[in-house]
Amino acid sequence: MSDFVSPFLQKIDLVDKKNLALIYEDLSFTYEELIRLVKEKISLLKDIDKRYILGVRGDFDIDSISFLLACVELKRIVVPFIKDDKIDEKIREAGIYALYEDKELKFYEENANFKHDFINELIKKDEAGLILFSSGSTGKPKAIVHSLDKLLLPFLDKKAKKMNILLFLMFDHIGGLNTLFNCLSLGACGVAIKDRKNVELIASCIQKYKIALLPASPSLLNLFLLSNLKQRYDLSSLKLITYGTEKMPESLLERLKNEFKKVRFHQTFGTSEVGINQTKSYENYIKLENVEYKIVNDELFLKSKTQSLGYLNADNAVFDEDGYFATGDLVELKEINGEQYLKIIGRSKELINVGGEKVLPQELEAVLLELDFVKDCLVYGKANALTGQMVCAKIVLKDEEKRDMFEFKKEIKSFLKAKKIAAFKIPAKIDFVAELKISSRFKKVRK
Repeated sequence: MSDFVSPFLQKIDLVDKKNLALIYEDLSFTYEELIRLVKEKISLLKDIDKRYILGVRGDFDIDSISFLLACVELKRIVVPFIKDDKIDEKIREAGIYALYEDKELKFYEENANFKHDFINELIKKDEAGLILFSSGSTGKPKAIVHSLDKLLLPFLDKKAKKMNILLFLMFDHIGGLNTLFNCLSLGACGVAIKDRKNVELIASCIQKYKIALLPASPSLLNLFLLSNLKQRYDLSSLKLITYGTEKMPESLLERLKNEFKKVRFHQTFGTSEVGINQTKSYENYIKLENVEYKIVNDELFLKSKTQSLGYLNADNAVFDEDGYFATGDLVELKEINGEQYLKIIGRSKELINVGGEKVLPQELEAVLLELDFVKDCLVYGKANALTGQMVCAKIVLKDEEKRDMFEFKKEIKSFLKAKKIAAFKIPAKIDFVAELKISSRFKKVRK
């Protein structure tokens, strides 16, 4: 009989206590140690009133994970942060009363009277809550309020599976938390490292700990290929690679499948506002399951059981009167075996408007990546006095060839014309760069 009230904690409590739960920076922890630390955090937090919002600043280390799980058990509202995040403004906007970091609680008495309808709703229903901040890539970070109890419901029926899973996405990210909850619900072992942008370190980790499941972004997987990691590390333990966070170029997916012939690739889909949705993949198309959706002017709108209550610090107009969330993702439809599948073709906010003509950056990037000498690329819009915007591109070359950059530009433009790319889509400005910036959410930085 478990000591826990939370069904999710009860499920974790049933796992063989000798099994490894976590390997973080080469330190290993069993489920027995995890449960013990959760109980310690419960003792630490039990006397703090439920109306007070808690924060935790850390990573997928045992201390931060046990704090998060204690909040689940005690029906507290919790806000996860990563170490290098600037959080002073976020502490105020989320009304955090106590922040846990480096084994200590720091109190913010000025937030003791913080109130919001969404917070009151969670307290009234006696539900654990989760507040996640968006990346802020297109503006000010938004504080998104979830019922943590509802987010955990899909994991309660998971069957035990002993395997090692890389905790790749961040501790403050819906995808990262989804991987963690999935890992614990399976009774599996999560493996995490601090330097997630170091592909050599990730490959070494896969080899050392026989990682079977790798959740990653297309940008990271492209670096995997270009670094020839499979030739230098034993990655044969990989059985499944899931990818999301940004559009996967079809040419890249094809190259990945050729390189990792025994690995299954699965596209995930979700947003911080709606949660991670179950999908069925077919090539570069997905079928959304257990979620309602509609398409308005090519934009995907979602409504799910794991949907957030809304924003604490922003307009909630992105949720329509029927409760659907405007994802900002542009999609195209295809019927496959009598079922409706979707392909994500870009983001509405990233569309480039050239004199009234629309350009999807990801569509052009996929074509540019077909060039043998292009290692990576980024297409973006820049203000133009005549056309409103013009198309620009940053190109990373595979080899530092002793060729004139002007010749490269001519070859790129000739290639695009041969591909029958419309003239307004061909980059007016091309820059060659050593590398592209990748955000902490492992997406290309388009600012």
